[in-house]
Amino acid sequence: MDDEWKPLLASERAGDSYTDRGVTDSLDPKSKRPFHVEPRNIVEEDAQERVSAEASVMNSRVHYYSRLTGSSDRLLVPPDHVIPAPEEIYVYSPLGTAYKVQGGEGSVKNPSIVTIFAIWNTMMGTAILSIPWSIKQAGFTCGVIILVTMGLLTLYCCYRVLKSPKAIQYADTSDWEFPDVCKYYFGTFGQWSSLVFSMVSLVGAMVVYWVLMSNFLFNSGKFIYNYVHNVSMTDDEFGTNGTERVICPFPNTDHKDNSSLSMYYVSDNGTGTSQFDRWWSKTNTVPFYLIILLLPLLNFRSASFFARFTFLGTISVIYLIFLVTLKAIRLGFHLEFHWFDSTKFFMPEFRLLFPQLTGVLTLAFFIHNCIITLMKSNKNQQNNVRDLSVAYLLVGLTYLYVGVMIFASFPSPPLPKDCIEPNFLDNFPSNDIMVFVARTFLLFQMTTVYPLLGYLVRVQMMGQIFGKHYPGFFHVFTLNVIIVGAGVLMAKFYPNIGSIIRYSGALCGLALVFVFPSLIHMMALHRTGTLRWPSALFHSFIILLGVANLVGQFLM
Repeated sequence: MDDEWKPLLASERAGDSYTDRGVTDSLDPKSKRPFHVEPRNIVEEDAQERVSAEASVMNSRVHYYSRLTGSSDRLLVPPDHVIPAPEEIYVYSPLGTAYKVQGGEGSVKNPSIVTIFAIWNTMMGTAILSIPWSIKQAGFTCGVIILVTMGLLTLYCCYRVLKSPKAIQYADTSDWEFPDVCKYYFGTFGQWSSLVFSMVSLVGAMVVYWVLMSNFLFNSGKFIYNYVHNVSMTDDEFGTNGTERVICPFPNTDHKDNSSLSMYYVSDNGTGTSQFDRWWSKTNTVPFYLIILLLPLLNFRSASFFARFTFLGTISVIYLIFLVTLKAIRLGFHLEFHWFDSTKFFMPEFRLLFPQLTGVLTLAFFIHNCIITLMKSNKNQQNNVRDLSVAYLLVGLTYLYVGVMIFASFPSPPLPKDCIEPNFLDNFPSNDIMVFVARTFLLFQMTTVYPLLGYLVRVQMMGQIFGKHYPGFFHVFTLNVIIVGAGVLMAKFYPNIGSIIRYSGALCGLALVFVFPSLIHMMALHRTGTLRWPSALFHSFIILLGVANLVGQFLM
């Protein structure tokens, strides 16, 4: 029996890595192909199972038999005594952890409520800060209609993504993701294009994070400095008075320049603040200070430490909802309806700038590249469509609530509605304690999420180009410098998160939200002979909407 565990190929050691994917849910036990990765952990420091020497030898034996003959020849399949018993089957992930297959399910299943809030938490991001500005750009009534319409449209496209693997009849798609489906229908072009557009969404999010972190760090530092040096601020003529102050940082501008807010400073001890302002500027210095903190974090091999703080995203959204509610109660509602003509303080209900809202919402409702993975952990697979719909409903209601409450409670008069900023927190002065708490909390949360986004970019890009997640320090460092450089440049020269979100959302959404899901569905129906002209027209119209959404961003 001891000879049973000797490897048949001496050249394949316990530390060798393979990229072959085994299918652990096949009905034929001889078809199981466990695979092995080197026995170190990339993400989790305390994995439940480690890659054992026994499993490594077992993997070597299976690969030995699989290389003796073609996959279609059943004469030299691994004998029964080589294949482990079903209760001993393990799934080894590329991240270095090993999980025992329990009852053939392969993973722990979550109830519907957990799946719904996992989708809600994944979709809730920085776009929520730009929803009030986006509604202002479209007009209040038009904005509400578009928000509901875009939610329904992106939900349907996400449903098509979720159903796309099941339309493939002659392949095992149990472990496929949407890029695999794109590769099946469009070949290498589909695989690489899905990767590129996925990179656009990730890098766009990292750029937005850098702009926001510069903003939050600047305002938090300003609050602390003013408090320590007993500096009080009085708003200029574009701000309101009273306990709930609201400011208009850039009146009569298109908000393309988001430089430091101009205010009058009054110090009780007569000390000036010009020296502090010189070294603490939102666009000239603070974005560069962040390099010292974040660039080293991006070069970590492991993202396990930062993954522990993902729960902060949920807390941040809950606190923002609380802050918006409290501000709306204290400020009251200020609404007048002028359908097509603007006034001094109010915008028309329908504006030609509405594509800016559709671009932002494309990214705000974007989860299409990972929805298949999220739904695999749902305990009741027959409820996937229902749970996805409920999650989108909650996301839509959250965006609608924040957007409507901020827009309606913005004090007009004395301030015009056009003063609503792409980041609505900029409409509150830096000495607002509750807003300071929100900025500080969001700054810490984004500081922990930013390295995770960089890790995802590195894994996808380096894995496709070099075949490994960490090909070397020089490669990883060069990639991180490019990403950080993009964030610094945008934070200095174009720190408008609303525009950054809408451009990246419209670009990645063109392929992953509108074009690929619709084309794949029509191709699947065509192959089965069930494609009808109403369906073809409807899905072609969706594709045209995606193209118009992207083109519209450059015309506004």
